[in-house]
Amino acid sequence: MTTSVENTLPSYDNLPDAFAISLAEYGAIALEGEEQSKYLQGQVTCDVNTLEDNNLLLGAHCDAKGKVFSVFRLINRQQTHLLLQPTASISKSLVELKKFGVFAKVAIEQTTDLAFYAVAGKNATTVLHQQFVELPNSLTPVLQVGSTTIVYLAGKLKRYLIIDEAKTVKRIINDFSLSIYSQALWNLIEINEGFALLAPETVSSYVPQMLNLQAIHGISFTKGCYLGQETVARMQYLGKNKRALFSLKSSSENNDSIVLQAGDIIEQQLGENWRKAGDVLASYISDDGIYYLQAVLVSDIDSTTNLRLKNHEQPLLNLVELPYKLAE
Repeated sequence: MTTSVENTLPSYDNLPDAFAISLAEYGAIALEGEEQSKYLQGQVTCDVNTLEDNNLLLGAHCDAKGKVFSVFRLINRQQTHLLLQPTASISKSLVELKKFGVFAKVAIEQTTDLAFYAVAGKNATTVLHQQFVELPNSLTPVLQVGSTTIVYLAGKLKRYLIIDEAKTVKRIINDFSLSIYSQALWNLIEINEGFALLAPETVSSYVPQMLNLQAIHGISFTKGCYLGQETVARMQYLGKNKRALFSLKSSSENNDSIVLQAGDIIEQQLGENWRKAGDVLASYISDDGIYYLQAVLVSDIDSTTNLRLKNHEQPLLNLVELPYKLAE
Protein backbone atom coordinates (compact mmCIF):
# COMPACT_ATOMS: atom_id res chain seq x y z
CA MET A 1 0.00 0.00 0.00
CA THR A 2 1.50 3.36 -1.03
CA THR A 3 0.63 6.94 -0.24
CA SER A 4 2.15 9.25 -2.84
CA VAL A 5 3.16 12.62 -1.39
CA GLU A 6 2.87 15.80 -3.47
CA ASN A 7 6.13 17.68 -3.93
CA THR A 8 4.43 21.07 -4.35
CA LEU A 9 4.37 23.81 -1.70
CA PRO A 10 1.23 25.93 -2.16
CA SER A 11 0.75 29.30 -0.49
CA TYR A 12 -1.70 29.50 2.40
CA ASP A 13 -4.28 31.31 0.27
CA ASN A 14 -4.15 28.58 -2.38
CA LEU A 15 -4.66 25.50 -0.23
CA PRO A 16 -7.13 22.91 -1.57
CA ASP A 17 -10.60 22.73 -0.05
CA ALA A 18 -9.61 19.36 1.45
CA PHE A 19 -6.22 17.65 1.59
CA ALA A 20 -4.17 15.23 3.65
CA ILE A 21 -0.75 15.67 5.25
CA SER A 22 1.71 12.88 5.94
CA LEU A 23 3.18 13.70 9.36
CA ALA A 24 6.36 11.70 8.93
CA GLU A 25 8.21 13.97 11.39
CA TYR A 26 5.49 13.98 14.03
CA GLY A 27 5.22 11.71 17.04
CA ALA A 28 4.44 11.44 20.71
CA ILE A 29 5.84 10.73 24.13
CA ALA A 30 3.69 8.05 25.75
CA LEU A 31 3.16 7.73 29.51
CA GLU A 32 1.46 4.63 30.85
CA GLY A 33 1.03 3.27 34.34
CA GLU A 34 -0.68 3.67 37.69
CA GLU A 35 0.86 7.09 38.38
CA GLN A 36 0.96 8.50 34.84
CA SER A 37 -1.33 11.45 35.61
CA LYS A 38 0.15 12.18 39.03
CA TYR A 39 3.67 12.16 37.64
CA LEU A 40 2.92 14.24 34.55
CA GLN A 41 1.03 16.79 36.67
CA GLY A 42 4.29 17.72 38.37
CA GLN A 43 6.19 18.07 35.10
CA VAL A 44 4.13 20.19 32.68
CA THR A 45 2.32 23.53 32.59
CA CYS A 46 -1.23 22.27 31.97
CA ASP A 47 -3.56 20.74 34.56
CA VAL A 48 -3.30 17.04 33.72
CA ASN A 49 -6.00 16.24 36.30
CA THR A 50 -8.57 17.71 33.90
CA LEU A 51 -7.63 15.32 31.08
CA GLU A 52 -10.42 12.98 29.99
CA ASP A 53 -10.81 10.51 27.14
CA ASN A 54 -12.57 13.04 24.90
CA ASN A 55 -10.76 16.31 25.63
CA LEU A 56 -7.46 17.84 24.62
CA LEU A 57 -4.97 19.89 26.62
CA LEU A 58 -2.23 22.21 25.37
CA GLY A 59 0.92 22.62 27.38
CA ALA A 60 4.68 22.84 27.67
CA HIS A 61 7.39 20.82 29.37
CA CYS A 62 10.02 23.04 30.97
CA ASP A 63 13.34 22.71 32.74
CA ALA A 64 13.84 23.91 36.32
CA LYS A 65 14.51 27.45 35.05
CA GLY A 66 11.23 27.54 33.14
CA LYS A 67 12.79 27.16 29.67
CA VAL A 68 10.65 25.08 27.30
CA PHE A 69 11.77 21.64 26.13
CA SER A 70 8.61 21.02 24.13
CA VAL A 71 5.15 22.36 23.31
CA PHE A 72 2.55 19.63 22.96
CA ARG A 73 -1.06 18.61 22.60
CA LEU A 74 -1.98 16.11 25.31
CA ILE A 75 -4.59 13.41 24.72
CA ASN A 76 -5.52 10.10 26.30
CA ARG A 77 -5.53 7.11 23.94
CA GLN A 78 -6.40 3.66 25.25
CA GLN A 79 -5.41 4.53 28.84
CA THR A 80 -2.11 6.03 27.69
CA HIS A 81 -1.23 9.72 27.85
CA LEU A 82 0.23 10.98 24.56
CA LEU A 83 2.16 14.24 24.30
CA LEU A 84 1.75 14.93 20.56
CA GLN A 85 4.50 17.03 18.98
CA PRO A 86 7.09 17.21 16.19
CA THR A 87 9.84 14.66 16.64
CA ALA A 88 12.37 17.53 16.64
CA SER A 89 11.38 18.44 20.20
CA ILE A 90 10.92 14.94 21.59
CA SER A 91 14.45 13.76 22.43
CA LYS A 92 15.41 16.28 25.10
CA SER A 93 11.97 16.28 26.68
CA LEU A 94 11.94 12.47 26.76
CA VAL A 95 15.32 12.29 28.50
CA GLU A 96 14.17 14.71 31.21
CA LEU A 97 10.82 12.99 31.75
CA LYS A 98 12.49 9.60 32.07
CA LYS A 99 15.11 10.98 34.45
CA PHE A 100 12.52 11.78 37.11
CA GLY A 101 10.07 9.07 36.07
CA VAL A 102 12.18 6.33 37.69
CA PHE A 103 10.67 7.39 41.02
CA ALA A 104 7.07 6.87 39.88
CA LYS A 105 4.96 3.96 38.69
CA VAL A 106 5.00 5.05 35.08
CA ALA A 107 6.54 3.87 31.81
CA ILE A 108 7.73 6.66 29.49
CA GLU A 109 8.71 6.04 25.87
CA GLN A 110 8.54 7.60 22.43
CA THR A 111 5.82 5.92 20.39
CA THR A 112 7.04 3.63 17.62
CA ASP A 113 3.83 1.79 16.74
CA LEU A 114 1.70 4.77 15.67
CA ALA A 115 1.47 6.78 12.46
CA PHE A 116 0.10 10.31 12.16
CA TYR A 117 -1.77 11.93 9.30
CA ALA A 118 -3.88 15.07 9.10
CA VAL A 119 -6.93 15.93 7.01
CA ALA A 120 -7.44 19.67 6.62
CA GLY A 121 -9.32 22.32 4.66
CA LYS A 122 -12.75 23.88 4.69
CA ASN A 123 -14.30 20.64 3.37
CA ALA A 124 -12.36 18.34 5.70
CA THR A 125 -15.42 17.46 7.78
CA THR A 126 -17.43 16.45 4.70
CA VAL A 127 -14.59 14.25 3.48
CA LEU A 128 -14.16 12.49 6.83
CA HIS A 129 -17.89 11.75 6.97
CA GLN A 130 -17.35 9.47 3.98
CA GLN A 131 -15.87 6.96 6.42
CA PHE A 132 -16.87 8.12 9.90
CA VAL A 133 -20.46 8.67 11.00
CA GLU A 134 -19.39 10.54 14.13
CA LEU A 135 -16.52 13.01 14.32
CA PRO A 136 -14.91 15.01 17.13
CA ASN A 137 -15.66 18.72 17.41
CA SER A 138 -14.75 21.77 19.47
CA LEU A 139 -16.69 20.47 22.50
CA THR A 140 -15.38 16.88 22.33
CA PRO A 141 -12.13 17.19 20.34
CA VAL A 142 -10.96 13.58 20.76
CA LEU A 143 -12.89 10.56 19.52
CA GLN A 144 -11.92 6.89 19.51
CA VAL A 145 -13.35 4.89 16.58
CA GLY A 146 -12.25 1.30 16.94
CA SER A 147 -8.46 1.42 17.04
CA THR A 148 -8.34 4.86 15.38
CA THR A 149 -8.04 8.10 17.33
CA ILE A 150 -9.40 11.22 15.61
CA VAL A 151 -8.45 14.63 17.04
CA TYR A 152 -10.17 17.86 16.04
CA LEU A 153 -7.95 20.95 16.10
CA ALA A 154 -9.90 24.19 16.22
CA GLY A 155 -8.46 27.26 14.48
CA LYS A 156 -8.56 29.41 11.36
CA LEU A 157 -8.30 26.29 9.21
CA LYS A 158 -10.23 23.14 10.04
CA ARG A 159 -7.92 20.20 10.86
CA TYR A 160 -8.21 16.62 12.07
CA LEU A 161 -5.42 14.32 13.23
CA ILE A 162 -5.78 10.63 12.39
CA ILE A 163 -3.76 8.33 14.66
CA ASP A 164 -3.41 4.55 14.40
CA GLU A 165 -0.98 1.88 13.25
CA ALA A 166 0.64 2.81 9.94
CA LYS A 167 -1.20 0.22 7.84
CA THR A 168 -4.60 1.30 9.16
CA VAL A 169 -4.00 5.04 8.79
CA LYS A 170 -2.66 4.70 5.25
CA ARG A 171 -5.73 2.67 4.24
CA ILE A 172 -8.02 5.35 5.68
CA ILE A 173 -6.17 8.17 3.92
CA ASN A 174 -5.97 6.33 0.59
CA ASP A 175 -9.71 5.70 0.63
CA PHE A 176 -10.34 9.47 0.72
CA SER A 177 -8.52 9.97 -2.62
CA LEU A 178 -7.10 13.30 -1.43
CA SER A 179 -3.90 15.03 -2.45
CA ILE A 180 -1.30 14.20 0.22
CA TYR A 181 1.32 16.78 1.15
CA SER A 182 4.49 16.65 3.20
CA GLN A 183 4.82 17.89 6.78
CA ALA A 184 5.97 21.27 5.46
CA LEU A 185 2.28 22.08 4.93
CA TRP A 186 1.51 21.19 8.55
CA ASN A 187 4.21 23.66 9.59
CA LEU A 188 2.62 26.33 7.38
CA ILE A 189 -0.70 25.84 9.16
CA GLU A 190 0.90 25.85 12.62
CA ILE A 191 2.69 29.11 11.74
CA ASN A 192 -0.62 30.72 10.76
CA GLU A 193 -2.37 29.34 13.85
CA GLY A 194 0.34 30.70 16.16
CA PHE A 195 1.22 27.32 17.66
CA ALA A 196 4.91 27.15 18.55
CA LEU A 197 7.21 24.89 16.54
CA LEU A 198 10.48 24.15 18.31
CA ALA A 199 13.61 22.91 16.53
CA PRO A 200 16.68 21.45 18.27
CA GLU A 201 18.28 24.91 17.95
CA THR A 202 15.46 26.60 19.88
CA VAL A 203 14.69 23.98 22.54
CA SER A 204 15.36 25.35 26.06
CA SER A 205 15.50 28.93 24.77
CA TYR A 206 12.14 30.41 25.83
CA VAL A 207 9.76 30.49 28.76
CA PRO A 208 6.15 29.48 27.96
CA GLN A 209 4.80 33.04 27.79
CA MET A 210 7.29 33.89 25.03
CA LEU A 211 5.57 31.15 23.02
CA ASN A 212 2.06 32.46 23.84
CA LEU A 213 1.11 29.43 25.95
CA GLN A 214 -0.84 31.65 28.34
CA ALA A 215 -2.95 32.94 25.42
CA ILE A 216 -4.00 29.46 24.26
CA HIS A 217 -4.80 28.10 27.73
CA GLY A 218 -1.59 26.08 27.84
CA ILE A 219 -0.63 27.18 31.37
CA SER A 220 -2.57 26.53 34.56
CA PHE A 221 -1.83 29.13 37.24
CA THR A 222 -3.87 27.27 39.87
CA LYS A 223 -2.65 23.65 39.60
CA GLY A 224 0.26 23.96 42.02
CA CYS A 225 3.90 23.08 41.61
CA TYR A 226 5.56 21.72 38.48
CA LEU A 227 9.04 21.94 37.03
CA GLY A 228 9.81 25.58 36.17
CA GLN A 229 6.63 26.87 37.82
CA GLU A 230 8.33 29.65 39.83
CA THR A 231 9.79 31.27 36.72
CA VAL A 232 6.51 30.97 34.81
CA ALA A 233 4.59 32.56 37.71
CA ARG A 234 7.07 35.44 38.02
CA MET A 235 6.77 36.14 34.31
CA GLN A 236 2.99 36.24 34.60
CA TYR A 237 2.51 38.26 37.76
CA LEU A 238 5.55 40.56 37.74
CA GLY A 239 5.25 41.51 34.08
CA LYS A 240 8.83 40.57 33.26
CA ASN A 241 8.12 39.00 29.88
CA LYS A 242 8.96 41.30 26.99
CA ARG A 243 8.73 38.83 24.10
CA ALA A 244 5.95 36.96 22.30
CA LEU A 245 5.31 34.59 19.40
CA PHE A 246 4.29 36.13 16.08
CA SER A 247 3.39 34.93 12.59
CA LEU A 248 4.80 36.81 9.61
CA LYS A 249 4.30 36.77 5.86
CA SER A 250 6.29 38.38 3.07
CA SER A 251 4.67 41.46 1.55
CA SER A 252 5.31 40.19 -1.98
CA GLU A 253 6.64 37.23 -3.89
CA ASN A 254 10.40 36.85 -3.71
CA ASN A 255 12.49 34.90 -6.19
CA ASP A 256 15.79 35.10 -4.33
CA SER A 257 17.05 31.79 -3.00
CA ILE A 258 17.19 32.19 0.78
CA VAL A 259 17.87 29.20 3.01
CA LEU A 260 16.03 29.74 6.29
CA GLN A 261 16.93 28.09 9.59
CA ALA A 262 15.64 28.18 13.14
CA GLY A 263 17.55 30.87 15.00
CA ASP A 264 17.89 33.24 12.02
CA ILE A 265 17.57 36.89 13.05
CA ILE A 266 14.69 39.19 12.13
CA GLU A 267 15.41 42.92 12.12
CA GLN A 268 13.13 45.93 12.50
CA GLN A 269 13.67 49.31 10.93
CA LEU A 270 14.33 52.18 13.33
CA GLY A 271 14.76 55.37 11.35
CA GLU A 272 17.45 54.71 8.77
CA ASN A 273 18.90 51.81 10.74
CA TRP A 274 17.97 48.18 11.30
CA ARG A 275 18.10 46.53 14.74
CA LYS A 276 17.39 43.00 15.94
CA ALA A 277 13.70 42.38 16.67
CA GLY A 278 13.80 38.64 17.36
CA ASP A 279 14.55 35.15 16.12
CA VAL A 280 12.98 32.71 13.67
CA LEU A 281 11.44 29.51 15.05
CA ALA A 282 10.03 28.00 11.86
CA SER A 283 9.58 28.90 8.21
CA TYR A 284 7.84 27.92 4.97
CA ILE A 285 8.42 29.21 1.44
CA SER A 286 5.71 28.48 -1.11
CA ASP A 287 6.47 27.61 -4.71
CA ASP A 288 5.33 31.09 -5.77
CA GLY A 289 7.86 32.78 -3.48
CA ILE A 290 5.73 33.74 -0.48
CA TYR A 291 7.59 33.55 2.84
CA TYR A 292 5.83 32.50 6.06
CA LEU A 293 7.72 32.76 9.32
CA GLN A 294 7.11 32.04 12.97
CA ALA A 295 9.28 34.13 15.27
CA VAL A 296 9.72 35.30 18.83
CA LEU A 297 9.88 39.11 18.71
CA VAL A 298 9.73 41.98 21.17
CA SER A 299 6.13 41.93 22.38
CA ASP A 300 5.44 45.64 21.83
CA ILE A 301 6.36 45.61 18.15
CA ASP A 302 4.10 47.78 16.01
CA SER A 303 2.19 46.21 13.13
CA THR A 304 3.39 49.01 10.85
CA THR A 305 7.09 48.38 11.58
CA ASN A 306 9.19 47.30 8.61
CA LEU A 307 10.67 43.86 9.24
CA ARG A 308 13.18 41.79 7.31
CA LEU A 309 15.58 38.88 7.63
CA LYS A 310 19.06 39.96 8.67
CA ASN A 311 21.36 40.54 5.69
CA HIS A 312 18.44 40.43 3.25
CA GLU A 313 16.85 43.65 1.98
CA GLN A 314 13.98 41.61 0.53
CA PRO A 315 11.45 40.31 1.24
CA LEU A 316 9.90 42.71 3.71
CA LEU A 317 7.76 40.92 6.28
CA ASN A 318 4.34 41.77 7.72
CA LEU A 319 2.74 40.55 10.92
CA VAL A 320 -0.18 38.17 10.43
CA GLU A 321 -3.14 38.38 12.81
CA LEU A 322 -3.24 35.44 15.19
CA PRO A 323 -6.50 33.58 15.93
CA TYR A 324 -6.19 34.53 19.63
CA LYS A 325 -5.43 37.62 21.68
CA LEU A 326 -2.24 38.08 23.66
CA ALA A 327 -2.81 38.98 27.29
CA GLU A 328 -2.21 42.63 28.10
